[in-house]
Amino acid sequence: EHAPAPFVEGGKMDKDNPMKLAFMIATDDVEYADRAGCWGTCHADLNTMPFAPEGQDVTKYIKESRTRIEVRGRGGKPLGGWDKRKPDEEIQAEFEAGHFMDIVRYKSGQQAVEDGHVLADRVMEGGQGAEFKARQEGGQWIVEMKRKLTSDKPGDIDLQLDQVYNFGFAIHDDYSLARYHHVSLGYKLGFDNDEAEINAVKR
Repeated sequence: EHAPAPFVEGGKMDKDNPMKLAFMIATDDVEYADRAGCWGTCHADLNTMPFAPEGQDVTKYIKESRTRIEVRGRGGKPLGGWDKRKPDEEIQAEFEAGHFMDIVRYKSGQQAVEDGHVLADRVMEGGQGAEFKARQEGGQWIVEMKRKLTSDKPGDIDLQLDQVYNFGFAIHDDYSLARYHHVSLGYKLGFDNDEAEINAVKR
């Protein structure tokens, strides 16, 4: 049952999509990815967040793309690091070293798939893509996703069957948008690996 958002005209923040599902994958080469998951891409100065700078469009980013990120706020310092970007050549070097989060998102209403990465910004294109099937049963969404293990596209992380990866997902439910979403904790994704929290088994 739809619960209208009281601060949005019509009650739907994203009227085109009743549900969106996104997931991120990263290796341990990204600092904090092994313990923070996609939380490491979210900062207090992003769009719609409390310290979002006026007149700026600030999307998700990770520590590897900044010279500094203010996290304590002592002395009245604004939180975040939107204006502390490394030079472009240093960001490119981080990208080529695999220091990014691979992100894939499915939009249920538009039946659209976005595949990109997060480093200095959230880029929602450039990846190989994925296949999604989504349906509602008994008031719940059931989503099936298929993605190739390897890719020749920049911003995609190749998945090797003998490795373990950091994995997290987010759900925008009930036509919600931006920071109004449910976010998982960070999980370990493995293949035929009983020690991984998410164990993908070949069928």
